Amino acid sequence: MIDWLTGTAFTVAGTGTTWAELLGFATGVVNVWLVARQRIANWPVGIANVLLLMLLFWTAGLYADAGLQIVYVGLGLYGWWHWLFGGEQRSRLTVSRTGRREWLALAVAGVLLTAGLWALLDRATDSTVPLPDALTTALSLLATYGQTRKRVESWWLWIAADLIYIPLYAYKGLYLTAALYLVFLALCVLGLRTWRADLRRAEQPTPVPPGPAPVTA
Repeated sequence: MIDWLTGTAFTVAGTGTTWAELLGFATGVVNVWLVARQRIANWPVGIANVLLLMLLFWTAGLYADAGLQIVYVGLGLYGWWHWLFGGEQRSRLTVSRTGRREWLALAVAGVLLTAGLWALLDRATDSTVPLPDALTTALSLLATYGQTRKRVESWWLWIAADLIYIPLYAYKGLYLTAALYLVFLALCVLGLRTWRADLRRAEQPTPVPPGPAPVTA
């Protein structure tokens, strides 16, 4: 199965595209579209996507990104449960904002993750892109955390990561994956607009019907 996934599906301009990259493209687009629409099915589709990408990134020498996919499986399972039962009284989760303390914690975690992964990749692997690999890994983890909590600002983190991923994957010869992240970028903008609209509707005050105030005992 792994041999088939790492085999060439087709060739463009002398560069082969594997079945793992092709299937990763398809499941990735479906996954982000489902997230933007707040469909719970995004989690199982996303888990299948990251398993394909793990294989793809490892064979391309993007070791941090490959290891990140293992973390994504765990986050995917957690997000699946939290979207179903993370709301008030174990109800479905609704879109919310990231608080100041949470932003501070995310910023500290992002700096530490980037620095630690950069040092690890630079010293312990043959990675030719240790800093961008580390930075995109950190941003993706923070964005996924926000996604599991339905934080609207998680889309901004995904957009920042995608803007780095696109040239990074093109540099590594993963042209279909680079094109996939262009699609991701557009879907992230759509998801941001959709979630912000849902949040605005939730934050609108409930209209009070005309008439005398109800009598309380």
